[in-house]
Amino acid sequence: MMRISPLATISLLTLTGVVFLLLYGPLVVPIASSFFDVAHGNVQWDQPSLSSYAQLAANDGIITAFKNTLLVGFSASFLALVCGTLLALHYCSGRSLAREAMQFGVYLPFLMPPIITGLSLLIFFRELGVPRSLITVIAGHTIFVQALCYRTVVLRLQSLGSSLVEASTDLGASAWQTMFHILLPNLTSTLIGAGVLSFALSFDETMITLLVTGTDSTLPIRLWAMMRLGFTPDINALVALILLLTFVLCILVIRQFPSEFDSQG
Repeated sequence: MMRISPLATISLLTLTGVVFLLLYGPLVVPIASSFFDVAHGNVQWDQPSLSSYAQLAANDGIITAFKNTLLVGFSASFLALVCGTLLALHYCSGRSLAREAMQFGVYLPFLMPPIITGLSLLIFFRELGVPRSLITVIAGHTIFVQALCYRTVVLRLQSLGSSLVEASTDLGASAWQTMFHILLPNLTSTLIGAGVLSFALSFDETMITLLVTGTDSTLPIRLWAMMRLGFTPDINALVALILLLTFVLCILVIRQFPSEFDSQG
Protein backbone atom coordinates (compact mmCIF):
# COMPACT_ATOMS: atom_id res chain seq x y z
CA MET A 1 0.00 0.00 0.00
CA MET A 2 1.32 3.41 -0.97
CA ARG A 3 2.10 5.64 2.01
CA ILE A 4 0.94 9.26 1.87
CA SER A 5 2.84 11.93 3.73
CA PRO A 6 1.01 14.02 6.36
CA LEU A 7 1.41 17.12 4.19
CA ALA A 8 -0.23 15.38 1.24
CA THR A 9 -3.06 14.14 3.47
CA ILE A 10 -3.70 17.64 4.81
CA SER A 11 -3.62 19.05 1.28
CA LEU A 12 -6.12 16.46 0.02
CA LEU A 13 -8.42 17.07 2.99
CA THR A 14 -8.23 20.81 2.43
CA LEU A 15 -8.98 20.46 -1.28
CA THR A 16 -11.89 18.13 -0.53
CA GLY A 17 -13.25 20.60 2.01
CA VAL A 18 -13.03 23.46 -0.49
CA VAL A 19 -14.80 21.42 -3.19
CA PHE A 20 -17.61 20.45 -0.79
CA LEU A 21 -17.90 24.07 0.35
CA LEU A 22 -18.23 25.31 -3.23
CA LEU A 23 -20.75 22.60 -4.11
CA TYR A 24 -22.96 22.62 -1.02
CA GLY A 25 -22.20 25.97 0.57
CA PRO A 26 -24.67 27.89 -1.64
CA LEU A 27 -27.42 25.48 -0.56
CA VAL A 28 -26.94 26.43 3.08
CA VAL A 29 -27.61 30.13 2.44
CA PRO A 30 -31.29 29.90 1.36
CA ILE A 31 -32.00 27.23 4.00
CA ALA A 32 -30.61 29.42 6.78
CA SER A 33 -32.25 32.54 5.35
CA SER A 34 -35.66 30.84 5.36
CA PHE A 35 -35.70 30.92 9.16
CA PHE A 36 -35.01 34.66 9.48
CA ASP A 37 -36.86 37.80 8.39
CA VAL A 38 -35.53 40.14 5.74
CA ALA A 39 -35.84 43.92 6.29
CA HIS A 40 -34.63 46.48 3.74
CA GLY A 41 -32.62 43.81 1.94
CA ASN A 42 -30.80 42.67 5.09
CA VAL A 43 -31.30 39.37 6.88
CA GLN A 44 -32.24 39.81 10.54
CA TRP A 45 -30.08 37.05 11.98
CA ASP A 46 -31.11 37.90 15.54
CA GLN A 47 -34.83 37.35 14.85
CA PRO A 48 -35.61 33.75 13.91
CA SER A 49 -39.00 33.35 12.29
CA LEU A 50 -41.13 31.03 10.18
CA SER A 51 -42.78 33.87 8.30
CA SER A 52 -41.17 32.75 5.01
CA TYR A 53 -43.00 29.44 5.23
CA ALA A 54 -46.26 31.20 6.02
CA GLN A 55 -45.78 33.44 2.99
CA LEU A 56 -45.03 30.40 0.85
CA ALA A 57 -48.24 28.67 1.97
CA ALA A 58 -50.19 31.80 0.98
CA ASN A 59 -48.46 32.22 -2.41
CA ASP A 60 -50.95 30.59 -4.76
CA GLY A 61 -48.81 31.27 -7.83
CA ILE A 62 -45.80 29.37 -6.52
CA ILE A 63 -47.94 26.53 -5.11
CA THR A 64 -49.77 26.11 -8.43
CA ALA A 65 -46.49 26.18 -10.39
CA PHE A 66 -45.01 23.58 -8.04
CA LYS A 67 -48.05 21.31 -8.49
CA ASN A 68 -47.77 21.69 -12.27
CA THR A 69 -44.09 20.77 -12.08
CA LEU A 70 -44.85 17.62 -10.09
CA LEU A 71 -47.63 16.67 -12.51
CA VAL A 72 -45.38 17.16 -15.53
CA GLY A 73 -42.42 15.41 -13.90
CA PHE A 74 -44.31 12.31 -12.78
CA SER A 75 -46.26 12.03 -16.04
CA ALA A 76 -43.21 12.49 -18.26
CA SER A 77 -41.13 10.06 -16.19
CA PHE A 78 -43.84 7.38 -16.31
CA LEU A 79 -44.40 7.75 -20.04
CA ALA A 80 -40.65 7.81 -20.72
CA LEU A 81 -40.15 4.64 -18.64
CA VAL A 82 -42.93 2.80 -20.47
CA CYS A 83 -41.89 3.91 -23.96
CA GLY A 84 -38.16 3.59 -23.25
CA THR A 85 -38.54 0.08 -21.83
CA LEU A 86 -40.63 -1.12 -24.77
CA LEU A 87 -38.18 0.37 -27.26
CA ALA A 88 -35.24 -1.15 -25.37
CA LEU A 89 -36.88 -4.59 -25.39
CA HIS A 90 -37.47 -4.27 -29.12
CA TYR A 91 -33.89 -3.14 -29.78
CA CYS A 92 -32.34 -5.97 -27.76
CA SER A 93 -34.53 -8.62 -29.41
CA GLY A 94 -32.48 -8.54 -32.60
CA ARG A 95 -30.22 -6.54 -34.88
CA SER A 96 -31.30 -4.65 -37.98
CA LEU A 97 -30.84 -1.34 -39.72
CA ALA A 98 -34.36 -0.31 -38.70
CA ARG A 99 -33.51 -0.84 -35.02
CA GLU A 100 -30.38 1.30 -35.37
CA ALA A 101 -32.42 4.04 -37.04
CA MET A 102 -34.95 3.82 -34.20
CA GLN A 103 -32.16 4.20 -31.64
CA PHE A 104 -30.82 7.25 -33.47
CA GLY A 105 -34.29 8.79 -33.35
CA VAL A 106 -34.55 8.18 -29.60
CA TYR A 107 -31.19 9.79 -28.87
CA LEU A 108 -31.54 12.78 -31.19
CA PRO A 109 -33.86 15.01 -29.08
CA PHE A 110 -31.67 14.44 -26.01
CA LEU A 111 -28.40 15.20 -27.81
CA MET A 112 -29.60 18.32 -29.59
CA PRO A 113 -29.48 21.68 -27.79
CA PRO A 114 -32.71 22.12 -25.79
CA ILE A 115 -33.60 25.27 -27.71
CA ILE A 116 -33.55 23.31 -30.99
CA THR A 117 -35.64 20.51 -29.49
CA GLY A 118 -38.07 23.05 -28.08
CA LEU A 119 -38.38 24.96 -31.37
CA SER A 120 -38.93 21.72 -33.28
CA LEU A 121 -41.70 20.71 -30.88
CA LEU A 122 -43.23 24.18 -31.04
CA ILE A 123 -43.39 24.08 -34.85
CA PHE A 124 -44.70 20.50 -34.75
CA PHE A 125 -47.54 21.33 -32.36
CA ARG A 126 -48.39 24.49 -34.29
CA GLU A 127 -48.63 22.63 -37.61
CA LEU A 128 -50.91 20.05 -36.00
CA GLY A 129 -53.05 22.77 -34.45
CA VAL A 130 -52.41 21.53 -30.92
CA PRO A 131 -52.75 24.38 -28.39
CA ARG A 132 -49.89 24.83 -25.96
CA SER A 133 -50.70 23.55 -22.48
CA LEU A 134 -49.39 21.18 -19.83
CA ILE A 135 -50.13 18.36 -22.27
CA THR A 136 -47.59 19.71 -24.75
CA VAL A 137 -45.12 20.25 -21.90
CA ILE A 138 -45.52 16.61 -20.80
CA ALA A 139 -45.03 15.46 -24.39
CA GLY A 140 -41.89 17.58 -24.76
CA HIS A 141 -40.40 16.36 -21.48
CA THR A 142 -41.22 12.75 -22.34
CA ILE A 143 -39.38 12.99 -25.65
CA PHE A 144 -36.46 14.70 -23.93
CA VAL A 145 -35.93 12.24 -21.03
CA GLN A 146 -36.92 9.12 -22.95
CA ALA A 147 -33.37 8.64 -24.21
CA LEU A 148 -32.11 8.39 -20.63
CA CYS A 149 -34.64 5.69 -19.72
CA TYR A 150 -34.01 3.86 -22.98
CA ARG A 151 -30.23 3.79 -22.62
CA THR A 152 -30.37 2.71 -18.99
CA VAL A 153 -32.69 -0.21 -19.76
CA VAL A 154 -30.66 -1.25 -22.82
CA LEU A 155 -27.48 -1.46 -20.76
CA ARG A 156 -29.24 -3.55 -18.12
CA LEU A 157 -30.74 -5.91 -20.71
CA GLN A 158 -27.37 -6.35 -22.38
CA SER A 159 -25.76 -7.17 -19.02
CA LEU A 160 -28.44 -9.82 -18.36
CA GLY A 161 -27.77 -11.56 -21.65
CA SER A 162 -30.17 -13.78 -23.52
CA SER A 163 -29.84 -16.91 -21.35
CA LEU A 164 -32.71 -15.97 -19.02
CA VAL A 165 -35.12 -15.35 -21.88
CA GLU A 166 -34.04 -18.53 -23.66
CA ALA A 167 -34.46 -20.59 -20.48
CA SER A 168 -37.91 -19.12 -19.90
CA THR A 169 -38.94 -19.90 -23.47
CA ASP A 170 -37.62 -23.46 -23.21
CA LEU A 171 -39.74 -23.99 -20.09
CA GLY A 172 -42.87 -23.02 -22.01
CA ALA A 173 -43.38 -19.43 -20.85
CA SER A 174 -45.03 -17.01 -23.23
CA ALA A 175 -43.51 -13.66 -24.19
CA TRP A 176 -45.74 -11.81 -21.71
CA GLN A 177 -44.93 -14.26 -18.90
CA THR A 178 -41.22 -13.88 -19.62
CA MET A 179 -41.47 -10.11 -19.50
CA PHE A 180 -43.53 -9.89 -16.27
CA HIS A 181 -41.91 -12.75 -14.33
CA ILE A 182 -38.31 -12.69 -15.61
CA LEU A 183 -37.34 -9.37 -17.16
CA LEU A 184 -39.26 -6.82 -15.08
CA PRO A 185 -38.05 -8.18 -11.68
CA ASN A 186 -34.47 -7.93 -12.95
CA LEU A 187 -35.13 -4.39 -14.20
CA THR A 188 -36.57 -3.08 -10.92
CA SER A 189 -33.54 -1.14 -9.71
CA THR A 190 -32.82 0.08 -13.24
CA LEU A 191 -36.34 1.42 -13.67
CA ILE A 192 -36.24 3.11 -10.27
CA GLY A 193 -32.92 4.79 -11.04
CA ALA A 194 -34.02 5.84 -14.51
CA GLY A 195 -37.30 7.17 -13.12
CA VAL A 196 -35.58 9.27 -10.47
CA LEU A 197 -33.10 10.72 -12.96
CA SER A 198 -35.86 11.40 -15.48
CA PHE A 199 -37.93 13.20 -12.87
CA ALA A 200 -34.92 15.29 -11.85
CA LEU A 201 -34.28 16.31 -15.47
CA SER A 202 -37.94 17.11 -16.03
CA PHE A 203 -38.19 19.08 -12.79
CA ASP A 204 -35.29 21.31 -13.85
CA GLU A 205 -36.06 21.65 -17.58
CA THR A 206 -36.60 25.28 -18.58
CA MET A 207 -35.84 25.93 -22.25
CA ILE A 208 -38.13 23.28 -23.77
CA THR A 209 -40.86 24.17 -21.28
CA LEU A 210 -40.58 27.86 -22.12
CA LEU A 211 -41.24 27.18 -25.80
CA VAL A 212 -44.10 24.67 -25.52
CA THR A 213 -45.94 25.86 -22.41
CA GLY A 214 -49.23 27.72 -22.45
CA THR A 215 -50.83 29.73 -19.68
CA ASP A 216 -49.97 27.17 -16.98
CA SER A 217 -46.43 27.72 -15.74
CA THR A 218 -44.12 25.21 -14.13
CA LEU A 219 -41.86 26.17 -11.24
CA PRO A 220 -38.71 26.87 -13.36
CA ILE A 221 -40.74 29.15 -15.66
CA ARG A 222 -42.27 30.90 -12.66
CA LEU A 223 -38.85 31.48 -11.11
CA TRP A 224 -37.51 32.63 -14.48
CA ALA A 225 -40.22 35.31 -14.61
CA MET A 226 -39.50 36.39 -11.03
CA MET A 227 -35.82 37.01 -11.77
CA ARG A 228 -36.64 40.39 -13.31
CA LEU A 229 -38.21 41.68 -10.09
CA GLY A 230 -36.19 39.75 -7.55
CA PHE A 231 -37.03 36.81 -5.33
CA THR A 232 -39.20 37.10 -2.26
CA PRO A 233 -38.26 35.47 1.07
CA ASP A 234 -40.73 32.64 0.55
CA ILE A 235 -38.48 31.32 -2.25
CA ASN A 236 -35.90 30.48 0.42
CA ALA A 237 -38.55 28.39 2.17
CA LEU A 238 -39.39 26.69 -1.12
CA VAL A 239 -35.73 25.79 -1.72
CA ALA A 240 -35.43 24.39 1.81
CA LEU A 241 -38.55 22.25 1.42
CA ILE A 242 -37.48 20.90 -1.99
CA LEU A 243 -34.06 19.96 -0.62
CA LEU A 244 -35.68 18.26 2.38
CA LEU A 245 -38.09 16.39 0.12
CA THR A 246 -35.24 15.28 -2.14
CA PHE A 247 -33.17 14.09 0.82
CA VAL A 248 -36.05 12.13 2.35
CA LEU A 249 -36.96 10.58 -1.01
CA CYS A 250 -33.38 9.40 -1.60
CA ILE A 251 -33.21 7.86 1.89
CA LEU A 252 -36.54 6.08 1.45
CA VAL A 253 -35.61 4.67 -1.95
CA ILE A 254 -32.23 3.41 -0.76
CA ARG A 255 -33.75 1.84 2.38
CA GLN A 256 -36.63 0.28 0.45
CA PHE A 257 -34.47 -1.22 -2.31
CA PRO A 258 -31.02 -1.81 -0.79
CA SER A 259 -30.35 -5.10 -2.57
CA GLU A 260 -31.26 -3.72 -5.98
CA PHE A 261 -28.87 -0.77 -5.61
CA ASP A 262 -26.13 -3.04 -4.27
CA SER A 263 -26.46 -5.29 -7.30
CA GLN A 264 -26.21 -2.28 -9.59
CA GLY A 265 -22.96 -1.24 -7.92
